[in-house]
Amino acid sequence: MRKTLTRGVLWWLAARSTSALAVEPGAGTPPAEQVEERAAGYCDMVRGVGDAEAALELAPEVFGSFGAVNTGEAEGGTALGKPKLRITAGLSYDFVGIYRGRTLRQRAQAECRRHQALSALQSAVRQGTGLGEEEALQARAQALQESLPRAEQLIATLREDLQSGKATLEELNAAQVRLDHLRALHTDTHLARERLAALPRLPAGQKLETLLADLRAADDAVEDHSGSLRRARAWELSIRGGYDEVFDIDQDVPLFGQVMLTYDLGHLWQGHANARAREGRRRSLVEEVDGAPLRVAELLVELRARMRAEDARLREVTTLISDLEGQLREVEALQTREIRRFRDYLLLELARLRAERAYLGAHVESLQRFLGEGAR
Repeated sequence: MRKTLTRGVLWWLAARSTSALAVEPGAGTPPAEQVEERAAGYCDMVRGVGDAEAALELAPEVFGSFGAVNTGEAEGGTALGKPKLRITAGLSYDFVGIYRGRTLRQRAQAECRRHQALSALQSAVRQGTGLGEEEALQARAQALQESLPRAEQLIATLREDLQSGKATLEELNAAQVRLDHLRALHTDTHLARERLAALPRLPAGQKLETLLADLRAADDAVEDHSGSLRRARAWELSIRGGYDEVFDIDQDVPLFGQVMLTYDLGHLWQGHANARAREGRRRSLVEEVDGAPLRVAELLVELRARMRAEDARLREVTTLISDLEGQLREVEALQTREIRRFRDYLLLELARLRAERAYLGAHVESLQRFLGEGAR
């Protein structure tokens, strides 16, 4: 009978602990698919640490003891010191551990989100004022790729005209200088694209101000969960049960069970301290001299100024291109030698200006996406 009751109690405690371990099946799942995974190694680390710490909170404790106790009594209740061997074994489970384990995992998730936002912001800081330039460089490279063959053909025609006496050496040299400028611009564009490819990239569609808000929210969530854990340590609601037998003493049922609730009075003074810690952490994130928020704020000022300047330059270049294209249409029908040389000048100058327009248009558009509303 004793063995049957003992096995029944131990089985019930084990089943209860297993259900507690399964209370949060989705705690270790990754963030939503629409959020780009960044800093995967760091996230794996903090999630692993959170799961390891949560495992100790969610699982029951096994305890056991063996020793001697005084069981004899004289008249009047005075102990005579007759030792009897005693063995105790069982399980203990703290139900507040469910809350602590869940909070530990939530804090790990918040630390992961914080590092993802910080990693993205650091990528933007690394790129500096070149942020959004990749698409602009690609647009300029494409424009040059389309105009260079025609410019090369123009120089080849000029060389033939020079041999036949239809062009002068000065005209050829002037055209070659302009062609060399286009080639140098093409080379610089290629080198700039190679340099940007080696830098960490900002996630597509992300805005700097949104990333800053994500960083602040995730950092505040980390402190909020940490404060919750500190408050939860003041409470314990546990159930203990198991086998307890004193040898050579007649016991009908050598089992025991106990429910215990404890409260640390220090919890009464925690509220103000936790609020001060949370507010101090918010200010620290903003005031940190070498922190990402301050550097991103400086970068935002530079990018807005650059976008306004390039937007103004884009309008100027667009107007200039329209004027030159109008002049080109007027001289195309004329066949005099001087007009043809002027036409060659217009073609080479238009090639350069179209490449600049392509760069400026793409860069302004990219900056508007990164800066978000109120970019101008």
